Amino acid sequence: MAAKILVVEDEPAIQELVAFTCSSNGYAVQRADSVRAAQEAIRNELPDLVILDWMLPDRAGIELLRELRATERTRQLPVILLTAKGAEGDRVAGLDAGADDYVVKPFSPRELVARVRAVFRRRAPEHSGETIRYGPLVIDPARHEVRVADRPIKMGMAEFKLLKFLAGHAERVFSRSQLLDNVWGDHVFIEERTVDVHVLRLRKALATAGAQHLIQTVRGLGYRLAATPAE
Repeated sequence: MAAKILVVEDEPAIQELVAFTCSSNGYAVQRADSVRAAQEAIRNELPDLVILDWMLPDRAGIELLRELRATERTRQLPVILLTAKGAEGDRVAGLDAGADDYVVKPFSPRELVARVRAVFRRRAPEHSGETIRYGPLVIDPARHEVRVADRPIKMGMAEFKLLKFLAGHAERVFSRSQLLDNVWGDHVFIEERTVDVHVLRLRKALATAGAQHLIQTVRGLGYRLAATPAE
Protein backbone atom coordinates (compact mmCIF):
# COMPACT_ATOMS: atom_id res chain seq x y z
CA MET A 1 0.00 0.00 0.00
CA ALA A 2 1.37 3.41 -0.99
CA ALA A 3 2.33 5.88 1.72
CA LYS A 4 -0.21 8.70 2.10
CA ILE A 5 0.95 12.30 1.82
CA LEU A 6 -1.26 15.26 2.71
CA VAL A 7 -0.36 18.35 0.65
CA VAL A 8 -1.47 21.56 2.39
CA GLU A 9 -1.03 24.41 -0.09
CA ASP A 10 -3.42 27.19 -1.17
CA GLU A 11 -1.72 28.23 -4.43
CA PRO A 12 -3.34 26.01 -7.10
CA ALA A 13 -0.29 25.80 -9.37
CA ILE A 14 2.08 24.84 -6.55
CA GLN A 15 -0.45 22.43 -5.04
CA GLU A 16 -0.79 20.72 -8.42
CA LEU A 17 2.99 20.54 -8.87
CA VAL A 18 3.57 19.02 -5.42
CA ALA A 19 0.67 16.59 -5.77
CA PHE A 20 1.76 15.49 -9.25
CA THR A 21 5.38 15.10 -8.14
CA CYS A 22 4.39 12.92 -5.18
CA SER A 23 1.84 10.80 -7.04
CA SER A 24 4.27 10.27 -9.94
CA ASN A 25 6.70 8.77 -7.43
CA GLY A 26 4.22 6.26 -6.08
CA TYR A 27 2.68 8.11 -3.14
CA ALA A 28 -1.04 8.44 -2.50
CA VAL A 29 -1.90 12.15 -2.30
CA GLN A 30 -4.62 14.06 -0.49
CA ARG A 31 -4.96 17.83 -0.77
CA ALA A 32 -6.02 20.70 1.49
CA ASP A 33 -5.90 24.45 0.87
CA SER A 34 -6.22 25.76 4.43
CA VAL A 35 -5.41 24.87 8.01
CA ARG A 36 -9.06 24.07 8.66
CA ALA A 37 -9.21 21.70 5.67
CA ALA A 38 -5.96 20.07 6.78
CA GLN A 39 -7.28 19.56 10.32
CA GLU A 40 -10.41 17.90 8.97
CA ALA A 41 -8.39 15.64 6.66
CA ILE A 42 -6.11 14.58 9.53
CA ARG A 43 -9.11 13.95 11.80
CA ASN A 44 -10.62 11.69 9.15
CA GLU A 45 -7.44 9.75 8.43
CA LEU A 46 -3.90 10.13 9.67
CA PRO A 47 -1.52 10.55 6.70
CA ASP A 48 2.02 9.18 6.67
CA LEU A 49 3.55 12.61 5.97
CA VAL A 50 2.40 16.22 5.60
CA ILE A 51 3.85 18.76 3.18
CA LEU A 52 2.74 22.02 4.79
CA ASP A 53 2.82 25.55 3.37
CA TRP A 54 3.75 28.22 5.92
CA MET A 55 1.43 30.92 4.54
CA LEU A 56 -2.19 29.76 4.37
CA PRO A 57 -5.35 31.86 4.02
CA ASP A 58 -6.91 31.19 7.44
CA ARG A 59 -3.89 30.66 9.71
CA ALA A 60 -0.14 30.21 9.49
CA GLY A 61 0.91 26.66 8.71
CA ILE A 62 3.53 26.81 11.47
CA GLU A 63 0.68 27.17 13.99
CA LEU A 64 -0.80 23.92 12.70
CA LEU A 65 2.64 22.34 12.99
CA ARG A 66 2.86 23.33 16.66
CA GLU A 67 -0.60 21.88 17.27
CA LEU A 68 0.39 18.61 15.63
CA ARG A 69 3.47 18.35 17.84
CA ALA A 70 1.42 19.10 20.96
CA THR A 71 -1.14 16.34 20.30
CA GLU A 72 -0.41 12.71 21.15
CA ARG A 73 -2.04 11.28 18.00
CA THR A 74 0.00 13.47 15.63
CA ARG A 75 3.18 14.07 17.63
CA GLN A 76 5.24 11.68 15.50
CA LEU A 77 3.65 12.65 12.16
CA PRO A 78 6.45 13.66 9.73
CA VAL A 79 6.04 17.23 8.43
CA ILE A 80 7.94 19.09 5.71
CA LEU A 81 7.45 22.86 5.66
CA LEU A 82 7.12 24.34 2.16
CA THR A 83 7.54 28.12 2.07
CA ALA A 84 8.95 31.20 0.39
CA LYS A 85 10.49 32.22 3.72
CA GLY A 86 14.14 31.36 3.14
CA ALA A 87 15.91 33.48 5.76
CA GLU A 88 18.00 31.66 8.36
CA GLY A 89 15.74 32.89 11.15
CA ASP A 90 12.68 31.47 9.41
CA ARG A 91 14.38 28.12 8.87
CA VAL A 92 15.37 27.96 12.52
CA ALA A 93 11.83 28.88 13.60
CA GLY A 94 10.35 26.16 11.39
CA LEU A 95 12.71 23.47 12.61
CA ASP A 96 12.30 24.55 16.23
CA ALA A 97 8.53 24.25 15.82
CA GLY A 98 9.02 20.59 14.95
CA ALA A 99 9.39 20.42 11.17
CA ASP A 100 11.35 17.42 9.91
CA ASP A 101 12.61 19.40 6.91
CA TYR A 102 12.25 22.81 5.28
CA VAL A 103 11.89 23.33 1.51
CA VAL A 104 12.11 26.85 0.10
CA LYS A 105 10.12 27.99 -2.95
CA PRO A 106 10.90 27.86 -5.81
CA PHE A 107 12.02 24.26 -5.52
CA SER A 108 13.00 21.42 -7.78
CA PRO A 109 10.52 18.51 -7.91
CA ARG A 110 13.49 16.11 -7.75
CA GLU A 111 14.75 17.83 -4.61
CA LEU A 112 11.30 17.65 -3.01
CA VAL A 113 11.03 13.90 -3.66
CA ALA A 114 14.56 13.38 -2.33
CA ARG A 115 13.64 15.22 0.85
CA VAL A 116 10.40 13.23 1.23
CA ARG A 117 12.36 10.00 0.90
CA ALA A 118 14.99 11.23 3.36
CA VAL A 119 12.33 12.06 5.95
CA PHE A 120 10.75 8.64 5.49
CA ARG A 121 14.15 6.98 5.90
CA ARG A 122 14.65 8.80 9.20
CA ARG A 123 11.14 8.72 10.61
CA ALA A 124 9.25 5.90 8.88
CA PRO A 125 11.59 3.56 6.99
CA GLU A 126 8.71 1.27 6.04
CA HIS A 127 7.37 4.04 3.76
CA SER A 128 10.66 4.91 2.05
CA GLY A 129 10.11 2.34 -0.71
CA GLU A 130 13.66 1.11 -0.18
CA THR A 131 14.68 -2.42 0.74
CA ILE A 132 14.77 -2.95 4.51
CA ARG A 133 17.57 -5.15 5.87
CA TYR A 134 17.84 -6.28 9.45
CA GLY A 135 20.10 -9.17 10.35
CA PRO A 136 19.07 -12.13 8.15
CA LEU A 137 15.80 -10.42 7.20
CA VAL A 138 15.40 -8.64 3.84
CA ILE A 139 12.13 -6.93 2.85
CA ASP A 140 11.64 -5.59 -0.67
CA PRO A 141 8.47 -3.41 -0.68
CA ALA A 142 8.53 -2.85 -4.44
CA ARG A 143 8.41 -6.59 -5.17
CA HIS A 144 6.45 -7.53 -2.07
CA GLU A 145 9.16 -10.04 -1.22
CA VAL A 146 10.52 -11.26 2.11
CA ARG A 147 13.68 -13.32 2.48
CA VAL A 148 15.38 -14.75 5.56
CA ALA A 149 19.00 -15.78 5.06
CA ASP A 150 18.29 -15.61 1.31
CA ARG A 151 15.33 -17.97 1.61
CA PRO A 152 12.00 -16.61 0.20
CA ILE A 153 9.09 -16.44 2.65
CA LYS A 154 5.44 -16.37 1.56
CA MET A 155 2.90 -14.44 3.60
CA GLY A 156 -0.35 -12.50 3.25
CA MET A 157 -0.61 -8.75 2.70
CA ALA A 158 -1.55 -7.98 6.32
CA GLU A 159 1.40 -9.97 7.64
CA PHE A 160 3.72 -8.32 5.12
CA LYS A 161 2.63 -4.84 6.23
CA LEU A 162 3.02 -5.80 9.88
CA LEU A 163 6.52 -7.18 9.34
CA LYS A 164 7.53 -4.17 7.24
CA PHE A 165 6.42 -1.78 9.97
CA LEU A 166 8.19 -3.68 12.74
CA ALA A 167 11.36 -3.96 10.65
CA GLY A 168 11.26 -0.23 9.99
CA HIS A 169 11.29 0.36 13.74
CA ALA A 170 13.42 -2.56 14.90
CA GLU A 171 13.79 -3.10 18.64
CA ARG A 172 10.94 -0.71 19.50
CA VAL A 173 7.94 -2.16 21.33
CA PHE A 174 4.47 -1.37 19.96
CA SER A 175 1.17 -2.03 21.70
CA ARG A 176 -1.72 -3.65 19.84
CA SER A 177 -3.47 -0.29 19.49
CA GLN A 178 -0.31 1.34 18.09
CA LEU A 179 0.07 -1.46 15.55
CA LEU A 180 -3.56 -1.09 14.52
CA ASP A 181 -3.08 2.66 14.01
CA ASN A 182 0.19 2.38 12.10
CA VAL A 183 -0.39 -0.77 10.06
CA TRP A 184 -4.14 -0.80 9.44
CA GLY A 185 -4.93 2.89 9.90
CA ASP A 186 -6.24 4.76 12.91
CA HIS A 187 -9.82 4.95 11.56
CA VAL A 188 -10.12 1.24 10.77
CA PHE A 189 -12.32 -0.41 13.37
CA ILE A 190 -10.66 -3.73 14.14
CA GLU A 191 -10.47 -5.37 17.55
CA GLU A 192 -7.03 -5.23 19.14
CA ARG A 193 -6.97 -9.02 19.50
CA THR A 194 -6.96 -9.23 15.70
CA VAL A 195 -3.30 -8.15 15.92
CA ASP A 196 -2.56 -11.36 17.83
CA VAL A 197 -4.02 -13.42 14.98
CA HIS A 198 -1.80 -11.70 12.40
CA VAL A 199 1.26 -12.02 14.64
CA LEU A 200 0.57 -15.76 14.88
CA ARG A 201 0.28 -16.02 11.09
CA LEU A 202 3.46 -13.98 10.64
CA ARG A 203 5.37 -16.27 12.98
CA LYS A 204 4.09 -19.32 11.11
CA ALA A 205 5.33 -17.82 7.83
CA LEU A 206 8.74 -17.02 9.31
CA ALA A 207 8.91 -20.50 10.85
CA THR A 208 9.41 -21.97 7.37
CA ALA A 209 12.90 -20.46 7.59
CA GLY A 210 13.31 -21.06 11.32
CA ALA A 211 12.94 -17.35 12.00
CA GLN A 212 9.74 -17.17 14.07
CA HIS A 213 11.84 -15.89 17.00
CA LEU A 214 12.30 -12.58 15.17
CA ILE A 215 8.85 -11.47 16.38
CA GLN A 216 9.01 -11.07 20.15
CA THR A 217 6.18 -10.67 22.62
CA VAL A 218 6.92 -8.18 25.39
CA ARG A 219 4.58 -9.19 28.21
CA GLY A 220 2.10 -6.50 29.13
CA LEU A 221 3.33 -4.14 26.40
CA GLY A 222 3.06 -5.60 22.91
CA TYR A 223 5.37 -6.80 20.14
CA ARG A 224 8.71 -5.93 18.60
CA LEU A 225 11.24 -7.19 16.10
CA ALA A 226 13.96 -9.07 17.98
CA ALA A 227 16.78 -6.86 19.21
CA THR A 228 19.42 -9.49 18.40
CA PRO A 229 18.33 -11.42 15.30
CA ALA A 230 20.05 -14.70 14.57
CA GLU A 231 22.56 -14.63 11.76
